[in-house]
Amino acid sequence: MALHLSVLLLFAGVTGIHSIIQTVTKVSVKAGRSISVPCRYESQHTHHVKYLCRGSVFKSCSTEVKTNHQNSSGKFSISDDKHQRIFTVTFNNLPVGDSHYWCAVEMNDGPDIAVRFQLSVTTGSPQLSVDHQEITGFNGDYVTIHFESNISGEIQWCRLGGSCVNESGSIDGTRVTINANVTDFTVTLSGLRTESSGWYLCTKGHLQMPVHVTVKEKHTNAQSPAATAVAAEDVDVTYSTLAL
Repeated sequence: MALHLSVLLLFAGVTGIHSIIQTVTKVSVKAGRSISVPCRYESQHTHHVKYLCRGSVFKSCSTEVKTNHQNSSGKFSISDDKHQRIFTVTFNNLPVGDSHYWCAVEMNDGPDIAVRFQLSVTTGSPQLSVDHQEITGFNGDYVTIHFESNISGEIQWCRLGGSCVNESGSIDGTRVTINANVTDFTVTLSGLRTESSGWYLCTKGHLQMPVHVTVKEKHTNAQSPAATAVAAEDVDVTYSTLAL
């Protein structure tokens, strides 16, 4: 099954060059919690300004936060990992309801490019949620990520901009195993490698949940990290801290 990503292709005249932004299609979060959404862009846009825009129509959407100007309300934040070519927008304490947002990149020689996704803020449990959106493990070990869901549909684990696994398989040399129950399921990543660090999407039905994985070198005096899932407040990363 194809990866459930929102993708916008903007063809640049007769040159044949195209620009792509990849992100989720729909995510859900409980009111009062935070969630981060990654947006992957092409290498030619590494040094361009990125921003988050709100509204169902891009031409009339309202810019909420930009990489060169942070949002003063504290509801939105943004960071740009130029090495991974992913900028991340974080939502905090948003009101209940469904809203459309756009991951956008400023273009110096033409219209900005953007892709739309939907964010649903609920009073009860989201239809798809994860214990921790930030996960840390060590080279050669494994981590198990716990999800809860009240919708039906096939489960996929995908690297943002990369390949997917349905039940079991391998992504970038790391083994992926999905174990599903009626209302919850786990994704176990074993044989972790440094190259496995980055953003992933867990898809079930029409929803996705982004998860960021950080793989560190194991030191001889480190405790065994088997089955470690670390909350964001305990992880030293450049992304916004979360605890879903």
